[in-house]
Amino acid sequence: MANTINDGLTKWFVMRDLKRANAKLPVHRVLADMGVEVFVPMKRKIVTRGGKRVSAEVPFLQDLLFVHGSRIDIDPIVEKIATFQYRWLRGSYREPMTVSEKEMERFIFAVRSVEQPRFYQPEEITPEMYGRKIRIIGGQLDGYEGSLITTRGSKVKRILVELPGLLAVGVEVDPDYIQLI
Repeated sequence: MANTINDGLTKWFVMRDLKRANAKLPVHRVLADMGVEVFVPMKRKIVTRGGKRVSAEVPFLQDLLFVHGSRIDIDPIVEKIATFQYRWLRGSYREPMTVSEKEMERFIFAVRSVEQPRFYQPEEITPEMYGRKIRIIGGQLDGYEGSLITTRGSKVKRILVELPGLLAVGVEVDPDYIQLI
């Protein structure tokens, strides 16, 4: 996972957007307009725009985004946009956080497979929430393995798909597709 400054390998970098929550042009939109592949976990929220309350998609975590590219491509953008930064690994000297291609593709697919994904920060997931280990047999998430997440008062079955230490998503699954491991 070691990266060098001139690393030309394409990876998913964990980045920060330090703009205000109500910024008209957040970094993820600027990057998308530039043709850079970017993923921002989004949630639905009621916001006030022009004096009216409307439902809008907003980032789950204001300063978290994932950018697919190489350091050679991303470094000039980071230098140009003052509010756009790498997230650095703790205990390292300027080694950016990355997520493996496979983990990120799996996470993005899980998020996009449902209309209303339920995101969790690592500190929100308690040991009591982890249910039985399951495998999904059939449906969009065929072959996914993970923990069945239990939430008090909910009858909905969800599988927990994680990016360890960063973020997790609970994705609703049809009970018919659940196989206990």
